[in-house]
Amino acid sequence: MLYAILCYNDQDLVSGWTKAEDEAVMAKLSVVHDRLYAEGKLGPAGRLGFTASARTLVKGQEPPVVMDGPYAETKEAMLGFYIVDCASMDEALDVARALGEANPTGAYEIRPLSLYLQGVAVGDQVPQAAE
Repeated sequence: MLYAILCYNDQDLVSGWTKAEDEAVMAKLSVVHDRLYAEGKLGPAGRLGFTASARTLVKGQEPPVVMDGPYAETKEAMLGFYIVDCASMDEALDVARALGEANPTGAYEIRPLSLYLQGVAVGDQVPQAAE
């Protein structure tokens, strides 16, 4: 079963880390990443840019409105995500705990994930429909 692990943190805190502090956190996270990859459990993962670089498309009127920033105003923002393949929610929680041990602050939200569109690896060509 696939799970999305959404990584939340106080972006003011994270943006205040020195380069060395950031690299230390990323090195600790890499240990977890490497283990998950070796176990065949790690799918796509990403570190999101800070909310100041976000744009939100709001529907409900024509034309839709484009706003600067994220949809929700919060102190803590989603700064990254993982897609993991785990046998159960308990196993996905164990992955989040391991990530949490590597990261000094923040929170991890774990949600079951159903794919509604099978994707392709970044840079791969979309398969052509059979004729």
